[in-house]
Amino acid sequence: MAFKNLITLVSIAAALTGTNAALTRRVACPDGKNTATNAACCQLFAVRDDLQQNMFHGGQCTAEAHEALRLTFHDAIAISPALEAQGKFGGGGADGSIAIFSEIETAFHPNIGLDEVVALQKPFIARHNLSVADFIQFAGAIGVSNCPGAPQLAAFVGRKDATQPAPDGLVPEPFHTPDQIFDRLADASQGEFDPILTVWLLTAHTVAAANDVDPTKSGLPFDSTPGLWDTQFFVETQLRGTSFPGKGGNQGEVESPLAGEIRLQSDHTIARDSRTACEWQSFVDNQPKAQAMFQFVFHDLSILGQNIDDLVDCSEVVPVPPPPQGRTHLPAGMTHTDIEQACADTPFPTLPIDPGPKTAVAPV
Repeated sequence: MAFKNLITLVSIAAALTGTNAALTRRVACPDGKNTATNAACCQLFAVRDDLQQNMFHGGQCTAEAHEALRLTFHDAIAISPALEAQGKFGGGGADGSIAIFSEIETAFHPNIGLDEVVALQKPFIARHNLSVADFIQFAGAIGVSNCPGAPQLAAFVGRKDATQPAPDGLVPEPFHTPDQIFDRLADASQGEFDPILTVWLLTAHTVAAANDVDPTKSGLPFDSTPGLWDTQFFVETQLRGTSFPGKGGNQGEVESPLAGEIRLQSDHTIARDSRTACEWQSFVDNQPKAQAMFQFVFHDLSILGQNIDDLVDCSEVVPVPPPPQGRTHLPAGMTHTDIEQACADTPFPTLPIDPGPKTAVAPV
């Protein structure tokens, strides 16, 4: 019921936004091509076009898009009111510190591998008049817009850039327990990101891959459709793991069901935790929920540590993503007996099984 009510509110808000947009006087941008509801958004059109052409390969849901989204989380989640209450600096949240102080923060263990996307983004930051904090979150939103089935994510300008690096230890690790992850996210969000909203945040793993969990392999996807924003991630994390895509024995990794697919220990345990198992399962074959819930939590994630009253909403500059593709299914070679049922309240949905030889997943 809560989900249906939220969807209804989102739908009403969208309708009202569309009506208001039609009545709002728009500003002609200096480029002579675009208009915006606020002149502060005009600069983003050139940034968007540059990103699409020169980072995201003409608007593709590629590894660069995946890493841009990952960077938004690792920058924003590094904030701790609990540390501040102890008289210590707790980080600035979505303040760009991971790029401004990249030599420090990308050396933190959970940020290993992000030095590459930070280095990729720095020339773009240098040639556009945009704060680092705004750029990181905007690039993530644009990258996601290239993934079929994704939600249209929020974009704001006006964030204040970091003046010092975030402290280490604020980004969750894949080997952390559910309690550790739930506590960290609740601290960062002052209680908003509870276990249920943690599941919503993990929807991002539908287009994610790991480069450094297994040092012998890179670009290992978390599901069999890493180029699509769908619900396969929530299906495949509930399949019984049987092997590792590489040598195995890596911290934060457990067995996965498909060749070439990696499974994080944290995804495995949260999918089976009694507090979150039914919420996890509720995403299976529920594309509207996979869109609306992540759109909701990304909005709040992207402004952690910032005062929303100081920001300008420029979400209109973010392209509407392509429509969903394919259908939710069990991978070829699997049956419903391979599901490790964790939700005690609701049966696992009946899904079609892909035909053909057992699915193997290619790296991205």
